[in-house]
Amino acid sequence: MMFQRLFLLQSFLLFSLTTATATAKRLNTIPRLSPIGPRVWRDQPDKTTSGEFDVEDFETFFYNQTLDHFNYRPESYDAFPQRYLTNSKYWGGANASILVYLGAEVSIDEDSAAFGFLVDNAVQFKSLLVVIEHRYYGQSIPPGSRGKLGYFNSAQALADYAAIIIHIKENRSAQYSPVIVIGGSYGGSRNLTYASTLKDYLRILYAYAAQYNRPPTNRVNEVCKGIDDDASGDDILSRIFRGVVAYNGNQKCYVNQAIQSETTVGWSWQRCSEMVIPLGIGNNSMFQPRPFNLTDHIERCKNVYGVPPRPHWVTTYYGGHDIKLILHRFASNIIFSNGLRDPYSSGGVLNNISDSIVAVSAVNGSHCLDIQRASPRDPRWLVMQRKIEVKIIEGWISKYYTDLLEVKDQTPF
Repeated sequence: MMFQRLFLLQSFLLFSLTTATATAKRLNTIPRLSPIGPRVWRDQPDKTTSGEFDVEDFETFFYNQTLDHFNYRPESYDAFPQRYLTNSKYWGGANASILVYLGAEVSIDEDSAAFGFLVDNAVQFKSLLVVIEHRYYGQSIPPGSRGKLGYFNSAQALADYAAIIIHIKENRSAQYSPVIVIGGSYGGSRNLTYASTLKDYLRILYAYAAQYNRPPTNRVNEVCKGIDDDASGDDILSRIFRGVVAYNGNQKCYVNQAIQSETTVGWSWQRCSEMVIPLGIGNNSMFQPRPFNLTDHIERCKNVYGVPPRPHWVTTYYGGHDIKLILHRFASNIIFSNGLRDPYSSGGVLNNISDSIVAVSAVNGSHCLDIQRASPRDPRWLVMQRKIEVKIIEGWISKYYTDLLEVKDQTPF
C-alpha cells in the first residue's frame, strides 16, 4: 500500500544549562518539556495558556494496541486500549489530507492547547484531525503497567502511531491520503518531583519562565517586575516572594510536595531507560554549579528501578551521531521550528539541511508556541511564522498528489 508521511516537527536536542538537586536515590528534576508548559496565572484568566478550544468536535476511540511490536514472546501479543481522538468536521473525504498530533508526556485531556495548529488549519487543508495519546499516559496504560516498563519506550510509541494511522486510513478508505504528523518537544517533569526545597522550586520556576516566555504576557518580564517592585520590602526574601507571586498569582501555598502520577512516574522511567538527558549547570549562570554526572545518574536509576540506563541507545537506534548528515541522506519533508527565547533551541536544528528539510526560527519565539492555536493577540512575527509553515506543508501536499497521479498512470492498481 502506498503511504507517504509528511512530518512537521517541533524539534530540538536536549543540551541545556539546568539540572536539579538530587539525593543518591532520587532522580534529577529538569525543566518541563511539555509543549504548553505548566499551568500558572490561576488568578488572572487572561494570562493562562492561550489556544484552548472546544473539543466537542473530537470523537474518542480506543485502538486495540499491541504491547510489543518487535518481539515474538507470548507476552508480546498482549494488547491494551490506546486512546485517540478524531475530528472529521472539515475533512474532504477519501484521499484528502490527515493532520496527526502525537501526544506528549501527559494525558491528551491536558494537552488540547498543544494541537491548536491542527484545528486552525483543518479548513484550509480539508483535513481529518487525529490526536494520539502516548502509551503509558492518560487512558492508554497497559494493564499491570508497572511490571511491564520494558515496553515503555520511543520505538514502541512510534510503532503505535503507525499502527493507528494505518488503521484509520483503512477504515476510512483513505489509503492515498497524505499524512502530516505534528509533534512538539517530547516530554518533561509534569510537576516538581522531589523539589521540596525553596532553592529547587525557584530554579525550576525561573527555568520555566525562560522556556515559556511568550506573548501576550512575557513571563520573564512579569517575574522581573515583581522582583524589582520594592513596595513590600527590599530584602532578598521579599523580592524572591514577589517574583513567585508574579509568576503563579496569589495562592495559599506555593511550594507543595509533588503528587505522584502516571505521568511523573512514566517520564522518570523514560529518563532512566533510553532518554538520558545530560542537563547540568555550569559556572556561568545565576545558579549554583551542578554539572551532569553520568555515573551518578546511572546509580540513581539503578537504585530507583533496578536497571541501568542506556545513554547511547537513542543515537544507535535512530542514527543521530551526525544529525545533519543523517537528515541530509535519509530524511525529507521536515520543518524544524524553534523559538530562540527557548533555552532548548540552542540544541535545535537552526539551519536548512536540504530543500525539503528546513529550519523556521523566531527570534522572539518560545517553546512550541507556533503549534498552539492562533489568537487575535498574536504578534505579527508569530502570524508570519505560521504562514511560512503552512505554505511549506501546502507544497508537500501538492507534490504528493502530483507524484500520486504519475504513479497511478504508470502502475496498474
